[in-house]
Amino acid sequence: MRTLLITGPGGAGRTTLAAATALAAARAGHRALVLSADPQDTLGTALGTPTGPRPSAVADGLTALRPDPDGSFRDDLLALQEHAGSALDLLGADRLDGEELTPLPGAEELALLRTLRAVGEGAHGTYDTVVVDLPAAPRALALLALPEQLRRYLRRLLPPERQAARALRPVLGRLAGVPVPAASLYENAARWDARLAAARSLLDAPGTSVRLVVEPGPAAVDAVARTALGLALHGLRLDGVVANRVLPEGGDAPWLAALRAQQHKALAEWDAAHPTHRVPHLGQDPRGLDDLVALRPAAPGPAPAPLDWPVTDARAEESRLIWTIPLPGAVRDDLGLVRRGDELVVTAGPFRRIVSLPSALRRCTVSGAGLRDGGLHVRFTPDPDLWPRTR
Repeated sequence: MRTLLITGPGGAGRTTLAAATALAAARAGHRALVLSADPQDTLGTALGTPTGPRPSAVADGLTALRPDPDGSFRDDLLALQEHAGSALDLLGADRLDGEELTPLPGAEELALLRTLRAVGEGAHGTYDTVVVDLPAAPRALALLALPEQLRRYLRRLLPPERQAARALRPVLGRLAGVPVPAASLYENAARWDARLAAARSLLDAPGTSVRLVVEPGPAAVDAVARTALGLALHGLRLDGVVANRVLPEGGDAPWLAALRAQQHKALAEWDAAHPTHRVPHLGQDPRGLDDLVALRPAAPGPAPAPLDWPVTDARAEESRLIWTIPLPGAVRDDLGLVRRGDELVVTAGPFRRIVSLPSALRRCTVSGAGLRDGGLHVRFTPDPDLWPRTR
């Protein structure tokens, strides 16, 4: 399955281009699905027909789906409360009723992530191409990083290895005189871990990539560079840039010529760094299938190759191993690096990621790092007390 995640700065037309791209895939003979979590149904506005939590056919080969964040949030929280019932009883906590639950900020993103995982498992049908209308770039990056972050938190709070003590709980309960949290709490944690792993595996799948929709201009140049850096840090592949609302050539108005010059400058920068597709300005807000066809969006195409974080063995020359983390456009002063046990905390501008070290590097100490050729090269020196000795 080809999964195309579309984001960009707010107001750049990403929902419209997501709908147009999915429609182009359907017209090319693919079974296409377009997803959006916007509660205002901007997807339905672009398609010219309302969308909702049930898959609906909007054209030959094209299905639209917009999950319900209210129902998804309520179901998830009530299920969690049910599985953690014994722990809540131990704390004397009152149960929540479904009628009193209202979605918290971020519920739309969580509902979209849950639906995307369900689509990957075939719960809503079988598709060749799935186009996902993500929130604006900063929120989209936080959403895409969420499965990995939640898995880490879950494993810290309820480590899987502690489940081995399940047989001792009745004895511990009698000795302590208080009930011990039931095994269902750990079982529920394992269930959530599996769901989060499935969501992350879909993001890492060979057919998944991110496409940025932007309107050419100085602010958009900075937004593309910043978003590309965040995607690379989180191991997500940038498919390319869609320059939306590109002005036609010609026209004598000075203000129009100045605006066109700004667009040309931005396009030249993107052409040098990313695959860039131009979408013409229609002179109006696109609405309905005919307008979407007129946009002539770029087809999904093959996904780019996975990002590689290679470990280079330079022990023969430098007595070191080098881990290269691709960070295109990173600035040295905005980088941070902290070793915490078997993890590395990497900060690049406004983004941060905690990654587990490869097994070979866990037996080493960090001896330095350097930024060159769009990559952060972290140097590790083998710890003689932990490294296998050679005779």
